[in-house]
Amino acid sequence: MIELREIIQAKRLIADVVNKTPFINAPHLDDMTGAHVFLKKENLQLTGAYKIRGAFNKMASLSEEEKKKGVIAASAGNHAQGVGYSARHFGIKAVIIMPEATPLLKVTGTKALGAKVILHGDNYDEAYAYALKYAKDNDITFIHPFEDEKVIAGQGTIAIEMIDEIKDLNTILVPIGGGGLITGVASAIKQIDPNIRVIGVTSKGAPAMYNSFKAKKVSNTKNVKTIADGIAVRDVSEQNLNHILGCVDDIIQVDDEEIATAVLFLLERQKIVVEGAGATGVAAVMHKKFDFKKGENIGIILSGGNIDVQMLSVIIEKGLMKSHRKMKLLITLVDKPGALMYLTDILRDANANIIQIDYDRTSTKLAYGDAKITMVLETKGDEHQGHIKEMLNNNGYLFEEEI
Repeated sequence: MIELREIIQAKRLIADVVNKTPFINAPHLDDMTGAHVFLKKENLQLTGAYKIRGAFNKMASLSEEEKKKGVIAASAGNHAQGVGYSARHFGIKAVIIMPEATPLLKVTGTKALGAKVILHGDNYDEAYAYALKYAKDNDITFIHPFEDEKVIAGQGTIAIEMIDEIKDLNTILVPIGGGGLITGVASAIKQIDPNIRVIGVTSKGAPAMYNSFKAKKVSNTKNVKTIADGIAVRDVSEQNLNHILGCVDDIIQVDDEEIATAVLFLLERQKIVVEGAGATGVAAVMHKKFDFKKGENIGIILSGGNIDVQMLSVIIEKGLMKSHRKMKLLITLVDKPGALMYLTDILRDANANIIQIDYDRTSTKLAYGDAKITMVLETKGDEHQGHIKEMLNNNGYLFEEEI
């Protein structure tokens, strides 16, 4: 593991630049789980994610010659902004290689910090390979997002802040992509209080580190697919895996539906915006992916808040459907004057609010004299939706619900 003195030194080095983010209780999660749950809000960090801690610590350690040559990094977004911010602070030129599918918010955020952005590859690993070649061809320093002891030490400063704030933590949940964050956190925790459990959380759509941890050897994957783009890592660092095997108690998985539920929960109930990777720990608690005792003190690192607005919109829309606050109906009508008005009268009596409507009377799939109405309704739960469907049935309508 990384020496505690290195992490303490990093904490001193970044103190005047990096925010000491809030680490506070989440009462709604307490009520849901019976535990005492605390959220470390790195989504409120400078650049919107924890990555600036490691990036700044690494950049501060560069020689003057290395600073003059410039730096390069590969990132899905958060490390990019951490490097960009740090480079601007030290007056260093920075190039960032990002996967082509990187959310626009992260691309524009990185450019706004003065870094040159090059989009390359379908995922982080392809961007990483290109960045290594670019660094060699142009003789500039590569800043690794997770396989670097200075970067890892910087990330580990989160753990010291958490323990300083809450003295009797029992478990800490940490998102895992490449493993830099959990290596730093677990290194600090196990040297300060080895009785505290450190559990990593991966996405099922990016299972390389989970599989490697269980097999106790590197097990890479061919593809990754997850809404948690910040932890969508295909290949495992053997160095970090060895650290993790030495100081992490367990690794668990959550799927995209569970992550999306957690993102929406945090938005609605905690009033905070968190990206998919940052919500994995909350997803693990909400869906009871590990054993914990009633009254246990659980710390969760919300690693970042840089979620793409379009992705957030999709998560909200699906969440409203899943929680029965919206429903979409395809209803067959006789195509004659007054038919639509009669239908809307029924929906009015059912206290359903129409928020979108589409009327199709020309499709070749329709029977002669019919029309197909597509309606999106605002509803008040499962029971209310059942009442709406009952009223439509009682009035002889043919309809289907689109899930």
